[in-house]
Amino acid sequence: MQRPITTLFMLMSVDGKISTGATDKLDVDTDFPKIPGLREGLYQYYDIEQTTDLWSLNSGRVQEKMGVNTKDMPDKSPVSFVLIDNKHLTEHGVRYFCRLSKEFVLVTTNKDHPAYNVSEKNLHIIYHEEFSPSGMLRTLKNKFGCERLTIQSGGTLNGLFLREKLFDYVDIVVAPVLIGGKDTSTLIDGKSLMSEDELSALGILQLDKCDVLEGSYLRLRYKVIS
Repeated sequence: MQRPITTLFMLMSVDGKISTGATDKLDVDTDFPKIPGLREGLYQYYDIEQTTDLWSLNSGRVQEKMGVNTKDMPDKSPVSFVLIDNKHLTEHGVRYFCRLSKEFVLVTTNKDHPAYNVSEKNLHIIYHEEFSPSGMLRTLKNKFGCERLTIQSGGTLNGLFLREKLFDYVDIVVAPVLIGGKDTSTLIDGKSLMSEDELSALGILQLDKCDVLEGSYLRLRYKVIS
């Protein structure tokens, strides 16, 4: 395989939402800890997250929501991070991930991204004129030796990975909540299918394991078979 083995690892509601609303001011990481019935079992998701791959992919938008552009600098971790970002990270946010990461790879289509102003030994920039998920994955494996990658990006990026058949496994923690809202981001967003001819683009899954967690949370693990 000329790319890493990938796992989509996400926290979602029973109705498939990965945010609590349609604005960046709402987010499960900040909102769930405030809600009785959700906060008690939430720790299990973060415990499982600590066992995922040593390469992790996310988006600049998600990290901006998490506050990395203003957070104090973190301690070094053994994880290498890949961020897809054009406009959400500031120079501080880039330096934050340089400090946090073993290797930090920024993927962008923005020639003027603030990352170009940062000089750190572990910072690597992959520039695409037009973003290519498959091309990015090939580079991660062939240039950086990434063999396994956990993907935790937003619904739109997840949709791109799905349509290019780039998921190998899906590992989902389901929170006991219904969120609703047609504009609230889901596990997989992006362009909808428009005809029966496109049904081959569906991601067909085979259940590997289902764990009932504390507080009515579930963990569902699948292998992608087509």
